[in-house]
Amino acid sequence: MPDSTEAPPSASDDRARAAKPVPKPGILDIQPYVPGKSTVDGVADPVKLSSNENILGSSAAARAAFADAASTLHMYPDGRANGLRAAVAAHFDLEPERLVFGDGTDEVLHLLNQVFVEPGDNIIMGQYGFSAYQIGARACQGEVRYAPEPGYHVSVEAMLDLVDDRTRLVFITQPGNPTGTFMTRDELAALHAGLRGNVVLVLDGAYAEFADDPRYDDGLELARHSDNVVVTRTFSKLHGLAALRIGWAYCPEPIADAVDRIRAPFNTSIAAQQAAVAALADTEFQERSRDHVAYWRPWLAQQLGGLGLDVVPSQANFVLVGFPTTPGRTAKEAEAYLARQGLIVRGVGGYGLPDHLRMTIGLEEHNRALVDALAAFMKA
Repeated sequence: MPDSTEAPPSASDDRARAAKPVPKPGILDIQPYVPGKSTVDGVADPVKLSSNENILGSSAAARAAFADAASTLHMYPDGRANGLRAAVAAHFDLEPERLVFGDGTDEVLHLLNQVFVEPGDNIIMGQYGFSAYQIGARACQGEVRYAPEPGYHVSVEAMLDLVDDRTRLVFITQPGNPTGTFMTRDELAALHAGLRGNVVLVLDGAYAEFADDPRYDDGLELARHSDNVVVTRTFSKLHGLAALRIGWAYCPEPIADAVDRIRAPFNTSIAAQQAAVAALADTEFQERSRDHVAYWRPWLAQQLGGLGLDVVPSQANFVLVGFPTTPGRTAKEAEAYLARQGLIVRGVGGYGLPDHLRMTIGLEEHNRALVDALAAFMKA
């Protein structure tokens, strides 16, 4: 008869006795990220409005820089991205030693989880927050806590209510994805003031350049004067360099140092670094991209609202649209109908919003076609 005081077998014991390799606990419980669709069966050349890409493409100067990098394919990139580091520091008036560069912002977010989260720790994010936050935390065997977002907005009180002694990171998407909403300057200040000094507040500014509400704050000044605020940005959205996967973070120096210690040595390519430098210098393309979204975002919201749909006010380059639950009028049926018309939008059921679709701001002809198609759908 076994000794009643003997400890039950642990997960590590089970893995040690397994006949085949077994991932560590929690890995197989992670739901993989599912990107927006890019093809439709039976449609030769659909309009992709599902991934919040820059509909104007990318800067001609960035494309030329990318092409020029072809002669360097035999070379390793600069592991510190010094040319890009200097360009970002000058453009945003930041201290270059506080910058970290990654294979897209996603890598930086994963690295922050690796630096700070160990088994038993937790992170806090909004209920509709970007799934990369929780994937990174779960990979470190951390707990993920979701703060409710009443009215699609992050609540300071709800966030702070979830903080305890094992909280290590609080993630805010500023503006949010897929909601498009944002925290005001005062709300950010209140959230930061309510956190202990050893909790890192991460402000993900993937869509920061599209925000034009005077109450909006990208967090860079808050980070400049704080020991526990990190701001991340990307070249994927405004600059249209999504294929090159390059992002950066502005961190307190000790955090930048810690992240750099585990960052892969050549994680950003020569082509990406050179294209990003050229894109950053092309302010005309940036302005044109912002102006396009600033003009068509309210137009699309007004038109879709006029069809009886619930449009969440957005500060990003997309709108989140709520549909009725009535059969024949649901979001899922609308997504399928639009796809048959050659218009690909994003279902966001995976974010806990099964009655909504996210729609990237397109060119004029795309936006008008989207409204016309949804008008026909709602009348059918």
